[in-house]
Amino acid sequence: MNIYIGNLNYRVREADLQQVMEEYGAVDSVKIIKDRETGKSKGFGFVEMGNDAQAKQAIEELNGAEYEGRTMIVKEARPRA
Repeated sequence: MNIYIGNLNYRVREADLQQVMEEYGAVDSVKIIKDRETGKSKGFGFVEMGNDAQAKQAIEELNGAEYEGRTMIVKEARPRA
């Protein structure tokens, strides 16, 4: 399952996010979206998890949770329209 994670603190790195998500199960990939010109985080990213049940638990428990001083938005990522 691909998970969207928004409203991240701009200092959060991919390794930090992976550590948080691994508490719920195996993480296949982590990608924080960065601005092309500045290379700075845009404050959101995506996490790919192979086990849907673990991914759903992570979404339920982390959506609305505070991390690094900001309230995260965590939900299943929808394919681009």
